[in-house]
Amino acid sequence: MTYFYRSLAAATAALLTSTALPAIAQDHFDDPVEFEVLQGWELPDGSRAAALRLTLEPGWKTYWRAPGDAGIPPHFDWSLARNLGDVDITWPTPSIYVDNGLRSIGYSGQVVIPMRVTPAQSGKDVRLRATMSLGICSDICVPYQIELDTVLDAPDTSPTPAIVAAMADVPFSAREADVRAATCTLRPTDQGMQIEARVTLPHTGGTEVAVIETGTQGLWISEARTSRQGDTLTATSDMVHFSGEAFAINRSDVRITILGGDYAVDVQGCTAG
Repeated sequence: MTYFYRSLAAATAALLTSTALPAIAQDHFDDPVEFEVLQGWELPDGSRAAALRLTLEPGWKTYWRAPGDAGIPPHFDWSLARNLGDVDITWPTPSIYVDNGLRSIGYSGQVVIPMRVTPAQSGKDVRLRATMSLGICSDICVPYQIELDTVLDAPDTSPTPAIVAAMADVPFSAREADVRAATCTLRPTDQGMQIEARVTLPHTGGTEVAVIETGTQGLWISEARTSRQGDTLTATSDMVHFSGEAFAINRSDVRITILGGDYAVDVQGCTAG
């Protein structure tokens, strides 16, 4: 059995402190997100391919794992789950939105987020009790929270089509996209550090947008300035630690996602430039 609870406390507070909200925000605010767990199927190693499905009301969107300057990153709290060893989340290729000159990265309509769930003790069901905190946007942007409580116990061994489709809709790997090199140059700045990533690969179509993630906690990373010359794409971001303290970057943890008009590419790790 599955139970879902939606919390709009933070959103309600935002409404109470705002005036003259747009009509679309008022009309859709009661329940802008529908949410369900797709039970999926058992994998040969004892883990389970499952998924989270979000359905947003027209005019609303939510955010990718790296949401851009105008977004709120999603967060999962699995602390109340039972017999949960590990959860590996796969994010489908997102879309790019520009509102009032600010860029955000995320999803509208419906998105299925696959996850590989590994039990702590094999052969026993996993109680997937968790909280998902996310941001949602229409004419206003607010934090939103969904709590779920479900037992992954469906006996299915056949793949679920919706999950299979979502797993196929992910950025190409560096090998699949014919990435020939990925380097990162790090430079100190007055407030932190600048990273310049250079990736050698064929053009991914249209206007390319690069997103840089470092794997270092507590960092603000600016929207990457992206350009291309021939087969080399260059992306530059500034980084500042929230504490104002010095920090280090491990190049092997750097992740560069290139969102092109034809396809996206996920480059994990870079060498010294």
